[in-house]
Amino acid sequence: MKRTGILNADLSGAIGRLGHTDLVVVGDCGLPRPHGVPVIDLAVTFGVPSFEAVVRALAGEIVVEKAWVATETADANPAAQELLESLFGEPETLSHEELKKKSGDAVLLVRTGEATPFANVILRCGVPF
Repeated sequence: MKRTGILNADLSGAIGRLGHTDLVVVGDCGLPRPHGVPVIDLAVTFGVPSFEAVVRALAGEIVVEKAWVATETADANPAAQELLESLFGEPETLSHEELKKKSGDAVLLVRTGEATPFANVILRCGVPF
């Protein structure tokens, strides 16, 4: 199938290795690196892409079965909620603490170069394209 154009080769390769129901965390550069989890740092490898550009690029490359976003983020930034809803259907909201715990199950962390109020978003993938 034709790809819509992922942001870089490192991310494209990592997406190619994702399996069914794997979790991907997308967040800003301030996120800690989870132990043993591959990190694609787009601030280093692709300049400084916006959070929105990264989320849209991922939406074109993977099947997202479910998305989670922090309740505090959704309440404070309706644009975040609208973006995720337009791409993946209505995301489930979790507290920051719950989201942080859930992100421990991620198999991939994608960090953007943009400092963002989105904190982080977790995507559960289906079978990748």
